[in-house]
Order: sequence, then structure tokens, then C-alpha cells
Amino acid sequence: MSFPKDFLWGGATAANQLEGAWNEDGKGDSICDHMRGGSLTKQRVFDAEINDDYYYPSHEAIDFYHRYREDIQLFGEMGFKILRVSIAWSRIFPNGDDATPNEKGLAYYDDLFDECLKYGIEPLVTLSHFEMPFHLVKTYNGFSDRRVIDFFVHYATTVMNRYKDKVKYWLTFNEINFATMPFGALNVLGILPEQSSTDLFGMADRPQERFQALHHVFVASARAVIEGHKINPDFQIGCMLAQMTFYPLTPNPDDLLLVQDWTNIFDNFCGDVHVKGEYPWFMADYFKKIGVEIVFEKEDVTLLKQGTVDFYSFSYYSTNCASAEGGKEMSMGNLMGGVKNPYLEASDWGWQIDPKGLLYTLNYLYDRYQVPLMVVENGLGAVDVVEEDGSIQDDYRIDYLRSHIQMMDAAIEGGVPLLGYTMWGCIDLISAGTGEMKKRYGFIYVDKDNDGTGTLERKKKKSFDWYKQVIASNGSCLE
Repeated sequence: MSFPKDFLWGGATAANQLEGAWNEDGKGDSICDHMRGGSLTKQRVFDAEINDDYYYPSHEAIDFYHRYREDIQLFGEMGFKILRVSIAWSRIFPNGDDATPNEKGLAYYDDLFDECLKYGIEPLVTLSHFEMPFHLVKTYNGFSDRRVIDFFVHYATTVMNRYKDKVKYWLTFNEINFATMPFGALNVLGILPEQSSTDLFGMADRPQERFQALHHVFVASARAVIEGHKINPDFQIGCMLAQMTFYPLTPNPDDLLLVQDWTNIFDNFCGDVHVKGEYPWFMADYFKKIGVEIVFEKEDVTLLKQGTVDFYSFSYYSTNCASAEGGKEMSMGNLMGGVKNPYLEASDWGWQIDPKGLLYTLNYLYDRYQVPLMVVENGLGAVDVVEEDGSIQDDYRIDYLRSHIQMMDAAIEGGVPLLGYTMWGCIDLISAGTGEMKKRYGFIYVDKDNDGTGTLERKKKKSFDWYKQVIASNGSCLE
């Protein structure tokens, strides 16, 4: 195997999907605290006002806030080298625009990071993982107001200063490129829907507002990178994109051009700004077609150039096809799908399983950016069954992970500098897309159902010992 000796094996989580304690110890409500539970066939609904008649999964989640020592001990038992977590912005600044931080929130993450370091686990911290304080949404309409840049930078520098000796690896905004699509306006940008209650895909789109807000997020990220490197020059600060690799369904040139356009707008645009520090050439034509004109302040061009990231991280779950012809069978995916690929199998949630697509993606990204890469989300959401003897035989998850790890090895062998791999949902948590517990990813089973009932007991799955073996052998033992 080609994995370097210092390869960072681990797992990934997000505060809003596992912490719970949504209003404890001074925490304010975030966007996700207003999101109801859903399912594969029922869209999640956002409520401007929290209604006690509905179930909001993030309010308790899996209660990691009170159980993190127990869970991190299990991650340590597996041999994790790195654990991706996010800081809940509203746990540090309950309203987002507060002058001073909430000390109880800061102390919580002090303890969490200390617990990680006790087991030799490096924290990888996402600053904003769909967790904007709701006060910023309703008062400023999120990042559509340029003042929110300063609020974010204040938050980022506060936590970077606080944890400068405990955290080396940082990510600015999770899956920032979802904001290039209408459904990303709320979660990434904090733009308030016109309706008091709406599903993520039912929002009225205002492209000028959305892309101007995304520009403000780019500036906020760049400023956080610049300030972070001042706080600790050893910080490694990365971007994070949702990788949506598409193939043309047929050799029809129209299919190929459709894939090129889609890849440029959804993937390359945000990646180029983060890594190259400038808007790519193709966005001028796209903005002209959709009637968008981005307002740059005089310092923005310099900030984007100075605030480029040290590494490129991304989520990768599946691939899809694109066709210029209508009427094709469709598939699902990470908040979005595409045309079904006849050569691939799919998960229980319709996400197509494509390990070779990961090899293609790693090669493509390194060729384009020439910076180190990190896979910070990858995994299989599935229905796990607890057998009569208490075991969970998740061989399907092992098969999925094995095939993707093999492709990472092939990429490294080919010369791609891959820093690490944090498998998504290393412990069962709330699904961001559907708000379910039924859609499980973890090595560790959590006894909780979609309606919020359950004991929250933790239980090791078969994949737990398998991944422990993978880490101990540095990827050479995958059986």
C-alpha cells in the first residue's frame, strides 16, 4: 500500500447532527435548530419559528454534548489519528453579533479537544457547518448583508486564538459550493425564505442576492485564512466542497458540454476562488446569462488573493450522469441527484456507488489545483439491523469503504498528495439531507429512531473492528 506513515485516518461529524443540547449553557438557536425531521420521501421543512408540535432532530441529536468522552474513547480505541468536528457558532456567540463570547461554549470545546489529544487524535475543525446563528438570519438575512463578514471573522479569530495550541487543521465553510444552487441559500448563506415554513427545495430563488452573499462568504473565508495564519503560522487551513462528479451519459457532444458547464459552475468556481484566489473566466459569461452582477469592494481582490487555502478538502459519496435529452431515469445524491448510470449499483437511498469515480476525482482535483487534498466525507448510509445476539453485521459498509480506500491508495501511488481520510458519520448521527436516524453511516450504532425515541446506547458494529485493523495496518489490511 502507498499510504504515507503520517496519513491521517479518522472520522467526520458536525455539531448540529450529533451534539444536541441546542439551548443549554448559553447556546443560541442556529439554522439547523429550525429544521424538522424528514425522510427519503418527505422533505425536511424549515420553520422561522420553532413549533413545539414538531420534532427537530438537532435539539437532542445523539447527545454528544454530554457523552463526548465516551464517544471519543471509542474513536481512540479504533486508533483515530484525526477527528473532524465543527464548532457550533451559536454556542460561542449565541446571536452571532455579540461583542463577547460565551465562556461556557468555549470551555466545552476546550474539554472536547483535550479529550481528543489524550488519545493522540488531531482535531480537524470546521468553522461553519450549516450552523449560522439564527439571529443573523432574521436580522441581517445572513451573508447577503456584508456586515456578517465581520461577525464571522470575529468568531473565527476568537476560536482560533483560544485553541491555537490544540487545533492545527481548520476548514472554513462546509460544502460552500451548495450555494451555487438555490437550495443552498439558507444552509450556507443564511438567506431567509419568504415563507415562514418551507422545504429546502421550495425556496424562491433570487440569484443576484444569492451570488452576492456567496461573494461575501468567499471574503469571510479569505479573511479567516489570513488572520488564522497570523495567529499561528503552523495552522493548516483548508476549504471544503461537496464534490459532484458527473459523467456524460452518452458520447453525444451535448452531454459532454453539459457536464463541462455543470462542473465549472458547481465545482470549479468555488474551488478556483479558494485555491487560486480569483473568479474563473467562465463565471463572467454565466453571470451575464442569469443577470447577476457581483459588487466587489476595493479590498476584495487583494483579500481573495492573500487568503488562499493550504489544502483542498471535499465530500465524496457518489457520481451521477448528465444528459441533454429529457425523460431519463434519475438517481439520488448528496442533496442533489442526476441521471442514473446503468453501470453502477446504488445504496438504499439511491446514491450510486462509484469507487473508481473517487480515483478520477482525486486525479482531476490535483491536476487542477496542485495542492494537498483530503477526503473529509465518504461513507454509506444504510439501514442497519441489530441481530438477536446484539451484533450489527454491516458487511455492506465494509465493502463500500474498502473499495474507496483502495482507490485512494491508487491515487497516492500515482502521485496525488492525500493528507487524510475522515469517513463521514463515524458514529450514527442525524442525516443532514433527510433529518433521519434510520440512514446510518457509523462504525458505532446509536439506539435512536426517526421519531426521537431510544436509549442512546452506543454499540459497536462489525465495521468498528475492521476499521481499527485498517488504521493499525496503515491501510494495508483491508480484509
